[in-house]
Amino acid sequence: MSEKVKRIGILTGGGDCAGLNAVIRAVVKSAVGKYDVEVWGIENGFRGLVKREIRPLTPSDVSGILPRGGTILGTTNRDNPFHFPVFEEGRVLYKDMSHVAMENFRKYKLDVLIVVGGDGSLKIALDFWKKGMPVIGVPKTIDNDLEATDLTFGFDTAVLTATEALDKLHTTAESHHRVMVLEVMGRYAGWIALVAGIAGGADIILIPEIPFDFEKVCEKIRQREREGKKFSLVMVAEGAREKGGDMVVQRVVEGSPDPVRLGGIGKYVADRIEKMTEFETRVTVLGHLQRGGSPTPFDRVLATRFGVKAVELAVEGRFGEMVCLKGREISSVPLEKAVERLKLVPPDCELVKVARAVGVSFGD
Repeated sequence: MSEKVKRIGILTGGGDCAGLNAVIRAVVKSAVGKYDVEVWGIENGFRGLVKREIRPLTPSDVSGILPRGGTILGTTNRDNPFHFPVFEEGRVLYKDMSHVAMENFRKYKLDVLIVVGGDGSLKIALDFWKKGMPVIGVPKTIDNDLEATDLTFGFDTAVLTATEALDKLHTTAESHHRVMVLEVMGRYAGWIALVAGIAGGADIILIPEIPFDFEKVCEKIRQREREGKKFSLVMVAEGAREKGGDMVVQRVVEGSPDPVRLGGIGKYVADRIEKMTEFETRVTVLGHLQRGGSPTPFDRVLATRFGVKAVELAVEGRFGEMVCLKGREISSVPLEKAVERLKLVPPDCELVKVARAVGVSFGD
């Protein structure tokens, strides 16, 4: 064990998801119990590092949090220390406050910072690593869009929520002879829509990686009607787009690492389907339901494995790395490589081929 590491800091950044508390628990229990290293929690993401919202975490603090959704530390997908909101003379200005975060890191005598987050939070972590702060990343996102890891925790729970929603929509769609459109999260990647769509028996799956043609979408619905099936289920990723069109943007959030908030494609698709087919069509937007709730057993185990590995990297002095899952093994990669690009759905991947083989249309 490195003698230099005596105190670990940990924060959770970006959108919340199931499994964050499992990581915090694993970090605290393994750091304290196995290595006799202190753990300090930074509250509300990177904001806490600027505002000194920092407290010690003991094994008793993390007792019972394994099955809990959310994060006991709080989080934010705004408040980037390198572009931090500061109120001056009645208005909001954005300033580089990273030097304040660095000062607080040293003030609390932290030896390393474990950042649990998605690509936005991990890019901030990389900026701090370049600035001289020892950091270790833990990949967290329901979108499963980080290239350097096979899976991120939170994804499995989100898929379960979306699949259960599709199961429920199936019965009401069949009863009323309707087309049901379900819009799910995922940002620029279609993993949730693809996996939950297959699991829930969607007839049409629309994802960002495969731009769709409304005529092809509607033809699938008409085909099902000719076969005596007077209802259809359409799974739509929030980043899906029509051929030649753009993604539907709900709003733009100033000060966020990823300011674009997608949303609204579900209603757009439902309105067009109803107009083109004259089928009664309804839309359901799952939204933040996908982020909440107790993590699945898979996510609890994966998050625990990630947390333990992050502590191992810390005590070995292997900073500037992100833990990851490769095959069945927990490994690590340089943080710079981890945020290099998003992991999108390859249009010709095995999952897409499987979906097509059982009759799913991608609208192309």
